[in-house]
Amino acid sequence: MIYSMTGYASGMREVGVTTLNIELRSVNHRYLDVQFRIPEELRPSESALREMVVARVQRGKIECRIGLNPTAGGRQHLELDPETLKQLRALSEQLRLAWPSVPGLTAADILHWPGVLGSSPGSMDQLRETCFEALRAALDEFAAARAREGGRLGEFLLERVAAMEKRVDTIAPRMPQVIAAFRDRLTARLREAMTGVDDERVRQEIALFAGRIDIDEELSRLTAHLGEVKRVLAAGGTVGKRLDFLTQELNREANTLASKSVDMEITNTALELKLLIEQMREQIQNLE
Repeated sequence: MIYSMTGYASGMREVGVTTLNIELRSVNHRYLDVQFRIPEELRPSESALREMVVARVQRGKIECRIGLNPTAGGRQHLELDPETLKQLRALSEQLRLAWPSVPGLTAADILHWPGVLGSSPGSMDQLRETCFEALRAALDEFAAARAREGGRLGEFLLERVAAMEKRVDTIAPRMPQVIAAFRDRLTARLREAMTGVDDERVRQEIALFAGRIDIDEELSRLTAHLGEVKRVLAAGGTVGKRLDFLTQELNREANTLASKSVDMEITNTALELKLLIEQMREQIQNLE
């Protein structure tokens, strides 16, 4: 199985009077880049949440968004945080001693101070556990979405490989015709230039010509690289970088094939191969 680097998944859980929403998005990237956007209540769990994502994804730019919203109609049980109150009182006394004219904090000021009001420790533990559960479920959906997209990309690549193999198979039978046409042209020119035609000279020129345009090596390498592409796709896993390298090699052989061509049909075939390779390369950029 191969995976696309593009994917999306979401999930929702209710924890008491709080609704937890989670979203996973990803696009292609050279390496693995995981970014989190989470509320402060879950900040202490970010490292563990990140490890869960890294364990399931190899490449891609991943964005994980986690939000907390009050459940409609719910009534939240809030408690004063004694430690925050103690720190706030100490700071207030220090400020009063340093600057007596500053008015003291009102009850509303204290209640609105960050961290003074919060849920009970038990509900926070439940919230974290629910968050881990929701992320695991979202990662399962996320992997399935990336696998479906990867499967479609794999089918696309195999179709291009089949089209390239078909075109490569048409080139080799053309070579005897190309050499025969050159022999006829060379013989005709020699007859025009001199009264007698040296058969040995013709054979030497034909041998030199055949050596210059010999593309057996390029065709063999093209066939081998296309076979390797099929093998890598069948093996599955993290295939993006390997396939990207193979498309570079395919493009190199197609360029050499075009440069050696002295036949319009072979030249057109080489250009078609380059077009198919470019189509493959664009889609391979999205594979993990």
